[in-house]
Amino acid sequence: MRKSPAPPTRSLLVLRHEHFEHLGHFAKILKDRNISFVYSDLDKVLDLGFHDGIIVMGGPQSANDEEMAAELHFLQQALHTRTPMLGICLGAQLIAKALGADVYPNREKEIGWAPVYLTDDAEGDPVLGGLPSPSTLFHWHSETFMLPPGAVSLAYSDKCRQQAFRFRDTVYGIQFHPEITAEMIADWSIQPLNCGDTATLDAPIDPHAVDSAPLAQQILEGWLHTF
Repeated sequence: MRKSPAPPTRSLLVLRHEHFEHLGHFAKILKDRNISFVYSDLDKVLDLGFHDGIIVMGGPQSANDEEMAAELHFLQQALHTRTPMLGICLGAQLIAKALGADVYPNREKEIGWAPVYLTDDAEGDPVLGGLPSPSTLFHWHSETFMLPPGAVSLAYSDKCRQQAFRFRDTVYGIQFHPEITAEMIADWSIQPLNCGDTATLDAPIDPHAVDSAPLAQQILEGWLHTF
């Protein structure tokens, strides 16, 4: 008799703002650890339901857009109930705004591979503490945020002061893209929504310049171990 697969140990709700900004490396890591996930797209009614935590993905939108108001309210409710959260790029900006921080244009766009440095407060952090400093990671954003009240700054880059923060023990915002795969970079570069950004680059982005899979695993597993 064929043995039935074990039921998922946990479940995550993944807030996705564009279909091309998906979990990438994170999806395989979750599947390998028997953790289920469900995508909730921007036009869906938000409901935490039975999920144990939330991953908030990136996207070309701004956290200040009116269309993000319902999601911001949902994140504020999730923060109130101490739901674990991991925000990536726009996701980090949304969590920061839900915590009362301002989101505003960065002094310049940050697109492509660039080093990220850990702050002194990142030493011993369960998510970022073990990363090399600097680590070369992928970026694609034009906005940034103030450090939310009560949060701890964990990382920065040459072009952006706020690259990662921790709020309480289980809420993290990360401005860079550890989840990115080479296939995703190639896909993002031809998306009509991103053409205005790629037109400003001095040279095409090399999708294979860095393999971020090991860092993605370290970051995601570190976050999963916080709850």
